[in-house]
Amino acid sequence: MNSKNETLIFISLLLIHIVSLILLIDNYSISYNESVLYFSNDSLLSQLTHISTSIIGQSNLGLRLPFILFYMGSVILLYLLLDNYFKGKWDRLITITIFMLLPGINSAAMLVNSSIIVVFVTLLYLYSYKLFNKECYLLLILMLFVDNSFAILFLALFFRSLQKKDNILLVVSLILFGISMSMYGFVIDGRPKGFLLDTFGLYSSIFSPLIFLYYFYSIYRVGIKYDKDMFWYLSATSLGLSLIFSLRQHIALEDFAPFVVIGIPIMVKLFLHSMRIRLKSFRTLHHTIASIGLSLLVINFTIFTFNKYLYLVIPNPKSHFAYKYHIVTDLANQLKQRGIYEVTTNHKLQTRLKFYGIKEGLKRTLTKVDNPLLKDTINIKYHNKVIVSYQINTI
Repeated sequence: MNSKNETLIFISLLLIHIVSLILLIDNYSISYNESVLYFSNDSLLSQLTHISTSIIGQSNLGLRLPFILFYMGSVILLYLLLDNYFKGKWDRLITITIFMLLPGINSAAMLVNSSIIVVFVTLLYLYSYKLFNKECYLLLILMLFVDNSFAILFLALFFRSLQKKDNILLVVSLILFGISMSMYGFVIDGRPKGFLLDTFGLYSSIFSPLIFLYYFYSIYRVGIKYDKDMFWYLSATSLGLSLIFSLRQHIALEDFAPFVVIGIPIMVKLFLHSMRIRLKSFRTLHHTIASIGLSLLVINFTIFTFNKYLYLVIPNPKSHFAYKYHIVTDLANQLKQRGIYEVTTNHKLQTRLKFYGIKEGLKRTLTKVDNPLLKDTINIKYHNKVIVSYQINTI
């Protein structure tokens, strides 16, 4: 396969995925935490979403499109970074496909969070180094004002500088790490309590269990046997710190996960190398692992895409993994169809409805009820199943 055909396949895969994500946008209402962030006006994420909604309109598309664009930029940067990284013809496309199907990456691309921005900026830094073969210190300084999690990158660069014997990078990375910790810090307090298994569970949900197990093995294996590149330093530093902190406290995984997922090329490279050094008759185990791993990713993405069908088999709608991102868009639309633009309800729902133009008012109350047949009831249905019911009362 020549490079032109590879690029065409990559562009096709990316466009299909981007279109599928855009089509999913209206399935995800603004959550309470996202609405608080949106109306706070004091953070980078708030400013970013306000710029987007001022251009596109205050809608789910305006809220979520910036993060899909950061995701698209991340995939493109990763594709460019992996040029000449692998030996096989299909290796780069395999890596990109796995990256695009990761549950954690798809969630980060759809939701208002800094994770996908951190992934993009980190890959931009790595690509800058690949192009110019030197550190972009200006970009490193700018990272200080983007997110607190870049302290992990500064620490990874410090470890990398020890290997390279780069005194300038050593000093700069230490200074930036110190400034970042003084500006943001990491919370390490409370009574020590182990959350190691919880952290493994969260990483398994980001990668899928089988892939994370092999990923974990890959970081260990490369660390003790093979040459270590910046992908490894970032991944090993982030994964190692998160597991160490988990021994005594619950961690904010969004601070660590963006750097962990960047290590996907290491895992793929080790797996393919391990498979190819064996005769074809001894590759059965590798083929089985690859088939199961990719199948799980496809299943996860299918569930992510058609997640509302899960309500048909889940007894309690609140146990749905995306429940907090559902309901409100449909509720706001039904209120508007009835000519209602002001209601009084509980604080969390009120804040979410505010984003869709439903203000707080004293003439009507909106209350959740168990009986969908009551008078003046709005029933939110997915695939003909009532998920939740609200009753409108006039004061």
